[in-house]
Amino acid sequence: MMRLSVMGMIRGIGLAAIGILMVAGAASADTLKPTRSEVEILTARAAEVIEARGIDAAREVFNAEGEFKFGEIYVNVIDFTGTWLVYPPRPASVGYKVVNLKDPDGKSMVQDILKVAQASGQGWVSYRWLNPVSNRIEPKSSFVKRVAGKELVAYIGVYE
Repeated sequence: MMRLSVMGMIRGIGLAAIGILMVAGAASADTLKPTRSEVEILTARAAEVIEARGIDAAREVFNAEGEFKFGEIYVNVIDFTGTWLVYPPRPASVGYKVVNLKDPDGKSMVQDILKVAQASGQGWVSYRWLNPVSNRIEPKSSFVKRVAGKELVAYIGVYE
């Protein structure tokens, strides 16, 4: 019983920290970066939204500015075949099979993301990617989370 209340408290603190980032406003959100811990909490929350509402409703939430999309933060969702189901920087890419997509250094990042989700259920994957705020290729680490009971993976990255 104590573990549940402590876990709830930790989650509440993390969500409060993310809320503070959002309240700071869109202009300053571009300069504020969430911590890796905050990204883990936000990714877990994104997976919960998918689980509770389904992918179509979640896509609408993830594409709108707010809790899941601010500054350089956005939620990606792929299925186990490596097909993009949510990609806020370019929604027209939804439906593309990106399993063989590589970063500018030739790293098979989507395959790495799928391996982590399938083997461990969650974890970090590092690669380089285009930052939508700076419009530059930058090092990025994404926290990967498998959606419970589904062959879906939600992930959010933070540029370093």
